Amino acid sequence: MSKKITILETTLRDGSYVNRFQFSMLETAYLAEKLDDAGLKFIEIGHGQGLGAYRKGGEYAAAATDEEYLKVAVPSVKNAKIGMFCIPGFAKLSDLDLAHDCGMKFVRVGTNVTEIEPSKDFIKKAKKYGMFVCANYMKSYALSPKKLAEKTKISKSYGVDMVYIVDSAGGMLPCELENYIKAIQDNCDVELGYHAHNNLGLAVSNSLIAVKNGVKFVDTSLQGLGRSAGNASTEQMAMVLSRSGYEHGIDLFKILDLGFDTVQPMLVQMGLNPIDLVSGYALFHSSYMPLIREFSNHYCVDPRELIIELCKIDQINAPRELVEKIAKRLKPVKKKIFFSKYHLERYYVNEQK
Repeated sequence: MSKKITILETTLRDGSYVNRFQFSMLETAYLAEKLDDAGLKFIEIGHGQGLGAYRKGGEYAAAATDEEYLKVAVPSVKNAKIGMFCIPGFAKLSDLDLAHDCGMKFVRVGTNVTEIEPSKDFIKKAKKYGMFVCANYMKSYALSPKKLAEKTKISKSYGVDMVYIVDSAGGMLPCELENYIKAIQDNCDVELGYHAHNNLGLAVSNSLIAVKNGVKFVDTSLQGLGRSAGNASTEQMAMVLSRSGYEHGIDLFKILDLGFDTVQPMLVQMGLNPIDLVSGYALFHSSYMPLIREFSNHYCVDPRELIIELCKIDQINAPRELVEKIAKRLKPVKKKIFFSKYHLERYYVNEQK
């Protein structure tokens, strides 16, 4: 088994959820240059929701367009590949034309694991341009290992270079992750990547387990910066891989300094937020938090209970009618409670079309 592992660095993409997609062009160029200098080979940039998402505007508006981000990031690196995320529906096929013209080298096409078919045309077009292409199965845990493995065969027929298991809620247990990996390996000859979130504190350990089971790419961000409870920390992951005997090509001191000097000052959350923990426990995607906030306030019910009861029914979507129906039947909170302590207002992004 190869001992070389690739860390795909997502600070400038997934990390942008924390600053409401406000990485400036100057910050993007600087961090891309420094990540490249520290030895990262794949650097993902742009709007947290990927290509084309900047067009949504309003509270979803990024500090720059896809073109502006690419035009400052691509010339800033010497060895690394610059890429973006892509969710069909937010992205148009023409966005790939622009990205290619700007020198983008990889793209990750993200869909809910239950509906991967919209990725087909994006994958085929990106491959035509010679990009490294990944199919990212958002909310992978919503399917059984066997059914997820069947999906990978479809993505392989589209021409992907890699399929990503994605723990969108940060609640996947180590044994569950191993089952998904084994099911895919037993049914489809395709390279695997793993994207972790840290709601239950398992992002780094699960990423190591993924690597030990044959996964070649793992995602990280400086200081674990990312949506909800964040991602696996680049600094920690690099050190864990080094201690475990894997080669990753990252300069440990450079990456430590970069995270500490530039990203740590951006961190606003202290300690563990019960909402993040419950989201991991229930396998709830944080993009639906505005509905939880609305109906828990309106019906005076505990948002944690509302999340858990919703996910007993649906871990993929959160139809407005269903969330309200559940909130109506929950027992109202009688004791004095301050919903503001959960900071539900910081979750505002709806990733669904």
